[in-house]
Order: sequence, then structure tokens, then C-alpha cells
Amino acid sequence: MTTLIQRNSGLVQRRTEAIRSAAADRERESGGEEDEARRGEEEEDDDKGDSKETRLTLMEEVLLLGLKDREGYTSFWNDCISSGLRGCMLVELALRGRLQLEPCGVRRKSLLSRKVICKSDAPTGDVLLDEALKHIKETQPPETVQSWIELLSGETWNPLKLHYQLRNVRERLAKNLVEKGVLTTEKQNFLLFDMTTHPLTNSIIKQRLVKKVQESVLDKWVNDPHRMDKRVLALILLAHSSDVLENAFAPLQDDQYDLGMKRVHTLLELEPEKESAKPNVNELMWAVVAAFTK
Repeated sequence: MTTLIQRNSGLVQRRTEAIRSAAADRERESGGEEDEARRGEEEEDDDKGDSKETRLTLMEEVLLLGLKDREGYTSFWNDCISSGLRGCMLVELALRGRLQLEPCGVRRKSLLSRKVICKSDAPTGDVLLDEALKHIKETQPPETVQSWIELLSGETWNPLKLHYQLRNVRERLAKNLVEKGVLTTEKQNFLLFDMTTHPLTNSIIKQRLVKKVQESVLDKWVNDPHRMDKRVLALILLAHSSDVLENAFAPLQDDQYDLGMKRVHTLLELEPEKESAKPNVNELMWAVVAAFTK
């Protein structure tokens, strides 16, 4: 009997020790998870703090590539950037989960014939984006990507639709960049008139942007658009549509320039209809590309 009690007590003791050990392990694991979560929150807070200064929208990045650093304005000969910036807005809203193309249905429609649908009307925090989103949400019946680029640009013959135009987009984007500490504001005299300009003040931000574009087609080239970051891919394609991509490659040596442009042309030669049919793609982005390459 004594032996049985001793055995039982030993068994209980071993079981108790095992339970305590397991509990200690769980505490260590939970403590590690809490530390990791805390680090993640701190990193996220750092990102949020940094984003106010450096995180740019697609529109701001394209405009920054197009602005002359010292002069603070875009080329007078660039007649593509206006519609290009409107395309950037649509893609930015799609990347943020606010817009999408209508479903294909049984008979697959082309990208340019499918309507733009408001997926979420949650505010983005950007005045221009929210203004465009409001127009798209309230418009019935819905319009196509091509129509929205024209309407937001004011390139319409229908006087009843002129209220869709987003005015002074470049100036408003430049003011956003001034608030983010990237540009400054000056007045310049051009003989017959004065013009507000926005010269570059934070060259590090622009260098970082230019480096991102260059590396995407040089050191970090993956030879597959679907393995590229969607935002970087959209930036390259829309910067080309806005006729400002050349500015990012100007500092390169001749051999790097040739290689980079060759790979850009590889992306430009893709067929949007085929690319949009592949899994895990942003259909609206390819619809915008199709609108500029049709």
C-alpha cells in the first residue's frame, strides 16, 4: 500500500512538474509573441510617423518625376501629364480597395468596355482622391475607365459633365508635396506674368524615388510583371504614359540606360487583356494602361 502511494505521489509530482514546465513554456512563448507584436506596433508607428513626410501617392510620384528640380514646374511641352495624373488617381483608388471593374459575366467584356464600380466609399485622407471617389460613387449609370480619365481631365464635349473635372490638379499636388516637406513655393516672373513655382527642397526623397524606378528595371528586375510590386509596376507604366519616365533614367550611364529602357519596353509591349486575365492582378490598373495604349 505504501509503495502504491509512493508511486502515485511520484506520478503526481512528475505530472505537476510537467504541467508547470508546459505553463512556463507557454508564458515564454506568449511573452515572445507579445514582444514581437509590440515591435510590430512600434515599426508600424514608425512607418506612420515617417509616412507623413515621405509616403507619396502615385500622382505625387509622377508629378515629382516631371518637375524640374530648380525651376519647380513641368515641361511646357508635356501635354500627357494631365490625363496621366487622372489615370494615377484611378489606379491609386483601386490599389487602396476603393474601386474595381464590374464583373465580366458569362461573355467576357474587354477592359475598356467594363464600368468602374465603387467598392468602398471610405475616405482616403487625400482630398483629390476623395473628390474623384465621390464623383464615381454618385454617377449612375457607371462610366468606363476611358470616360473617367476624360471627365476628370475636363476633356469632354458634354457641358452637363464639365462639373466632373478636377481643377488645378498639378498645383494641388505640388502643395501636398510642399506640406510633406519635399517642395517649396516661390514666385517667378516670366516677362508678361508671374507664376507660382515649386522647386525641390528635399533631394533625398526624389533620389529615393528615382532609385526605386531605376532598380526595378536594373538590379531588381524579375522579368515577370506579376512578380513585381503592383505599385512600382503602376508607377513605371503611368510615368511613361505621363511622359516623365525618361527623367528617371537620365542620370544613368549609356549601357544602363539602354538596358533599363529595353526592359521598360518589354513591359509596354504586354497586352493588357491577357495580363488582366491572370490571377492576383489589379484589373483596373491594366484597364488604365489599355486606355493609354489603345
